[in-house]
Amino acid sequence: MTGHKELELQHVRLGTYYVVPMATSDDFEEWRDHARRLLMADVPPDRVAWTEPGGSAGDLFSHGDRRLPAPDRDAAPPRVSRRFIEIARTALLNSDYKRFSLLYRVLWRLQAKPKLIEDMADPDVRAMADMAREVRRDIHKMRAFVRFRVVEEEGRPGEDRSEHYVAWFEPFHHILRHNAGFFTRRFANMRWSILTPRGSLHWDGKTLHEGPPATRADAPGGDPAEDLWRSYYASIFNPARLKIGAMLKEMPRKYWKNMPEAQLIPELIAGAQAREAAMVEKGALDMGERPATLGAIERAIHACARCPIGELHNTAVMGEGPQSVAEGFSGLMIVGEQPGDHEDQQGRPFVGPAGQLLDVHLAEAGIDRSAAYVTNAVKHFKYVPKVVRGSKRRLHQNPSAKEIDVCRWWVESERMIVQPRLVLAMGASAARGMLGKTVSITKARGSPIPLDGIDGVGGSELWVTAHPSYLLRLDGAGREEQERLFRIDLAAVAARLAELA
Repeated sequence: MTGHKELELQHVRLGTYYVVPMATSDDFEEWRDHARRLLMADVPPDRVAWTEPGGSAGDLFSHGDRRLPAPDRDAAPPRVSRRFIEIARTALLNSDYKRFSLLYRVLWRLQAKPKLIEDMADPDVRAMADMAREVRRDIHKMRAFVRFRVVEEEGRPGEDRSEHYVAWFEPFHHILRHNAGFFTRRFANMRWSILTPRGSLHWDGKTLHEGPPATRADAPGGDPAEDLWRSYYASIFNPARLKIGAMLKEMPRKYWKNMPEAQLIPELIAGAQAREAAMVEKGALDMGERPATLGAIERAIHACARCPIGELHNTAVMGEGPQSVAEGFSGLMIVGEQPGDHEDQQGRPFVGPAGQLLDVHLAEAGIDRSAAYVTNAVKHFKYVPKVVRGSKRRLHQNPSAKEIDVCRWWVESERMIVQPRLVLAMGASAARGMLGKTVSITKARGSPIPLDGIDGVGGSELWVTAHPSYLLRLDGAGREEQERLFRIDLAAVAARLAELA
């Protein structure tokens, strides 16, 4: 025996079970009243089937009792924290049909474990929090992406034609009523309607009315004001801050068809990417004539404030090491990602814990650090101030792609002067500083990448590996494996240096 009938018989064998038909899909007070009554009647979660309008659970549990039990007179009222109420109110708006039973199961368990709601490792608590998070995100999307289009309506004789604004939105969850207050406050002086597949809202400037579900065909297609809106959006679009992945995460393509400005996005992205490609092809940013000496670069980077890192309270850190065979230069240029706190204070590259670990591995590989030119892709220390255990500290922050590209001018100028045969880039930021694009360390390590000369001077081989600070953040088997790969990379660099020599 399988299917619905078998499931019904299982419940019959367990004893009486109850079907709770919810009149609406988003009424927390209704659910709370039912749950309170069931809890005080000592009905466990596995004896309750919750249904909502349009659901199929009523057919599945057609033999269940739809008359809820009466609580005992001396039954203790449920104990519940404010935290549970806050999360449950939001989670109940989720469209997952299991939400009613999940909330009741957590409420049941809270009676024995009052602090359960704080245990995010618990599967039920985590599922409840995830449902609430999805709802909050949908609430935000509706507030951000509803676009009203004006519809002129006939007025009474002697009156001007009135304007009525209509918007179409497709929510994932039952958030329409929840968001009603936001739109009545935000657009209090407009006459508007918001149409969705789950229902509709209509505001006449004084009173809010609810209506039935609608279809996309019920909403207007466009209005004259959209050309003005598109012009405004194009004028404020900043290609320097373009992050396509982040944009799509915050504004999924699902909403584009209802937003007039979204029609411009593909063209604006393509234009921004073309400008960035031209910039990379040219050699990062054109800051004028390149410095002719390392001393000139050092003076320039101390005055540089072309990105937000240069405006922090820090000190530019210049590369160091020989720059000619006469000075003992081996032909190796080592490029890190950015100075750390120790480097910023001492004004020298790789003098902190990562530098000390690097020295150990270089010595094991037979590479003489004193014969290499050592520098960083980014010249200033990027950090956020924070108080840790009562003391002020500067916590390391990764530079953005744009910040690395700005500093690429300086590290390329160093390479043009030093003219290394081989460049070792340690970390993703260092690799981008050399290549002008982001690469995967895992995919790029182990084999040389040709680097073109700069202004016709000094082509090199690029070898990519992990940054020593990455090894310091690991422990156990993970660190052992990454140190093994790091040693292999340095051994390959040492062998290649010997061949080039």
